[in-house]
Amino acid sequence: MKAALEAWLLRRWYGGVAPGPGLRLLEFVYRGLRRLHALPWRLGLRKPRRAGAPVVVVGNLVAGGAGKTPLVIALATELARRGFTPGIVSRGHGRRGSDDLDVRRDTPAEVCGDEPLLIARQTGLRVRVARDRAAAAAALVAAGCDLVIADDGLQHRPLHRDLEIEVLDGERRHGNGRLIPAGPLREPAGRAVDFRVVNGGQAGAGEWAMQLVPGDARPLAGGAPRPLGAFAPGPVHAVAGIGNPARFFATLQAAGLQVHGHPFPDHHAFQRAELAFAPPLPLLMTSKDAVKCTGLGLTDAWEVPVQARLPAAFFDAVADRLRPRNPTP
Repeated sequence: MKAALEAWLLRRWYGGVAPGPGLRLLEFVYRGLRRLHALPWRLGLRKPRRAGAPVVVVGNLVAGGAGKTPLVIALATELARRGFTPGIVSRGHGRRGSDDLDVRRDTPAEVCGDEPLLIARQTGLRVRVARDRAAAAAALVAAGCDLVIADDGLQHRPLHRDLEIEVLDGERRHGNGRLIPAGPLREPAGRAVDFRVVNGGQAGAGEWAMQLVPGDARPLAGGAPRPLGAFAPGPVHAVAGIGNPARFFATLQAAGLQVHGHPFPDHHAFQRAELAFAPPLPLLMTSKDAVKCTGLGLTDAWEVPVQARLPAAFFDAVADRLRPRNPTP
């Protein structure tokens, strides 16, 4: 039911089907509620809380994923190479419970969320999940971080930020340009950000191009990795519980594979029975899904990691904006 509703909405957001009067009415209500929620902040009755160190927020203006987590991993890694000690804060979408916690490599995905666990494993940096992201950011600074990167949270007003980075799907972009639920936008598309990163597609003026490059497939049961080309021509099964599953399937097809794609909702909690596809074939999945499926006892199941590639000038520009300026004599 959830998947059918999501597909129905996506056709209206990105597929050229005009939203009906019911969706447009709900959009009007959403707009009003959003303005009401923002009023105390605009009047200065509520103020964002500072973490005690610079904060960079990586997020979307649209609902759903566009490549935030691979960018957060690349950004944290590159800024660490440039002398920073980053920590990452996340809401931990899809996790059970609401306790604040530091994410370790062996933290169960259902406890911390799939994306925070993936970030912790791939960066080796401090990652903290919390409902109160401002408190989590302050905790990271107290633990020795001199920079906080927020995975998602452009619309999270309680956390003061020094830089905002919007990640945009280069194919979908802002869809039909309407607010939820008539369109995919959480807030108007004209909203200013410091950096705009375009994942795939064509980057425009003032935008930074990002490409997600797949690496060798890794068996979930352990063992030697294999190049994607070793699975060609297939066929293979592929699952993706991410914001845009079609992007992952297209990546595999570009590697020369015949793909039986099985899309799932973002942050889906997989059960083994759901992955028993017929006929039996190699099963390929994203890293975000693999952290939830490693313990399911799957055979011939493979993680396909991706690496976000951007110009070095992008990371230099972000680092330059974060470094303190010497006062003019």
